[in-house]
Amino acid sequence: MDRTRSYLALLCTVLMLAPSAGLAADQPGPGGAAPDQNNQPQPVSTGSRGFLGSITGPYRPKMPAPVNLSNSTRLESLLRGGNLYLSLQDTVALALENNLDLEIQRYGPQVADANLLRARAGGYATPVATSVFAPPASVTGAAPSSGLQTYVTAGSTQIGIAPPNLDPMLTGALGFAHNTTPQSSSFVSGTAALIQHLDTSSLGIQQNLLSGTLVGLGLTNSNVNSNSSRSQFNPATNSSLSLTVTQHLLQGFGLAVNTRQIRIAKNNREVSDLVFKAQVITTVSAIEDLYWDLVSYDENVRVQRDALAATERLLEENKKQVAVGILAPIEIVRAEAEIAAGQQAVTVAETQVLQQETILKNALRRTSALSPVMASAPIIPTDHVQIPDVEPIAPIQDMMALAESARPELAQLRILLQNQEIAIRGTRSELLPTLDVVGQLTNNALAGELGPTTGGNAFFIGGYGTVLSQLFARNFPTYSIGLNLNIPLRNRAAQADLINGALVLRQQQLGLQRLENQVRVDVRNAQIGLQQARAQYQSAIKQRVLQQQTVDAEQKKLAVGASTTYNVILTQRDLVTAESNEVAAQSAYAKAKVEVDRATGQTLYSNNISLEDAFKGVVSRPPSPIPATPPPPQQK
Repeated sequence: MDRTRSYLALLCTVLMLAPSAGLAADQPGPGGAAPDQNNQPQPVSTGSRGFLGSITGPYRPKMPAPVNLSNSTRLESLLRGGNLYLSLQDTVALALENNLDLEIQRYGPQVADANLLRARAGGYATPVATSVFAPPASVTGAAPSSGLQTYVTAGSTQIGIAPPNLDPMLTGALGFAHNTTPQSSSFVSGTAALIQHLDTSSLGIQQNLLSGTLVGLGLTNSNVNSNSSRSQFNPATNSSLSLTVTQHLLQGFGLAVNTRQIRIAKNNREVSDLVFKAQVITTVSAIEDLYWDLVSYDENVRVQRDALAATERLLEENKKQVAVGILAPIEIVRAEAEIAAGQQAVTVAETQVLQQETILKNALRRTSALSPVMASAPIIPTDHVQIPDVEPIAPIQDMMALAESARPELAQLRILLQNQEIAIRGTRSELLPTLDVVGQLTNNALAGELGPTTGGNAFFIGGYGTVLSQLFARNFPTYSIGLNLNIPLRNRAAQADLINGALVLRQQQLGLQRLENQVRVDVRNAQIGLQQARAQYQSAIKQRVLQQQTVDAEQKKLAVGASTTYNVILTQRDLVTAESNEVAAQSAYAKAKVEVDRATGQTLYSNNISLEDAFKGVVSRPPSPIPATPPPPQQK
């Protein structure tokens, strides 16, 4: 009966000392939101609810939801008559909702949340990935560089003394033993063979505190039942309840050292948001370039078809003049050869559009499994390049200052510099000797039944209830306090860690300055590129007007016999080149504007993009209305 009572008391103590687990089972992780709020994969608990679920919750897996590969409904809403009508605004919105590069980067903040949870439990803050995916490029072009892979380095934060385990630890042990020991003398035990039944149990809980303190509370029980005739109490139960406090006084002392991994993990969470922002800027800038290239390729198809139609009209005129003997038959052959070249140019222009559409569609969807209608639908851009008469140019110093405050990679590196400085504090603590003060308070108890030997103190007669009353009444206390000191005589490992940490910090400081210099260069080059693109467009307009007038003049000369078909063909070729140059200049201007926004960190602002919408993958603004009389699609 006494053994059963001791086990029941031990179980009750377990339930009182066990940490609450319900919060960990049901609450979202740090920085997390409800699963449907962000429309993103969220950790889902597989644990049951209720009392049992609150106990077992911390030991059940919490797995993210499966990936979502379905495209947004916006894509289908822009389909009409077998054509996909896209404005620039809808193109950007589709990229935010469906682009796989962004979808992959959305897991970055969730990984950082998990790392923060680990750090709050006393683990190391795992570095976060700071690179972005290379953006898609047009048919004839290279993807713009984001610069993040070159300039941002994570450094080393897993240096210095190990962080304390901040999750409370519950420990317990049970032991059963049957001992039979022959006795050389029966004077002590009163028997020739001492038989003992020994049941031991222990229960404890310990908790590290951020101040560098370890607190432990432990209960031990020992129940002995023997055949000894000399025992005053048999069976007897010995118990002790101990409170032990260990405080670091040098190495590992203080909040600054023991919270460093938590602060680094919080900073990494912010870095992951900045990495996602950088990916949005990179992807949106590339999508804008793809869109404007598609617009220019469509315009080039029109130019090539107009040139082909002009050559076909010239052939008809030549046939008439050859029939009446004004021109030689060779002029017909010359015109037919030019038509063949024009047909080839049209084919090349049309296939270039098809290639560009394939690249753009791939960037605007999550899966290639589209409906046959959507897969074959030509893209009809509804926006065209608008070049203002007067270019609003901001002062270059203002643009550079704006870029330094808005570029996410600069903010990333500044935070990583803070992380390295925080990590070095842990290394400085590692240099110190270990000096701990250890204090212990123990309450002892004894209870049992009177044995064969008389004269036992009646105070100790009883069961486990008597043991507990003695423990909590502190009838038999024991106190102790002491110091533990460990001094490394050379301390080379700590010295090396501190040197390495400081060297990484110096590298990052230089890297920050290098990146700031590069950002200024990017802004300056973007401004120059915009000026060049505008000058290129103005020159292209004048060249196209000149070549149009030259063709008109040459055709009038041909009509009166003062020119030849060959001269007309040459002037038409020049006109086609001038018109193509004008289309290319328009596209260059639009892309130069995109680069100015990217270099100054204003891509999100210029496109009215909410970073919250981008992270959710659901753009709140509705699709653009399809024009009542949409432009006819190019024949492809």
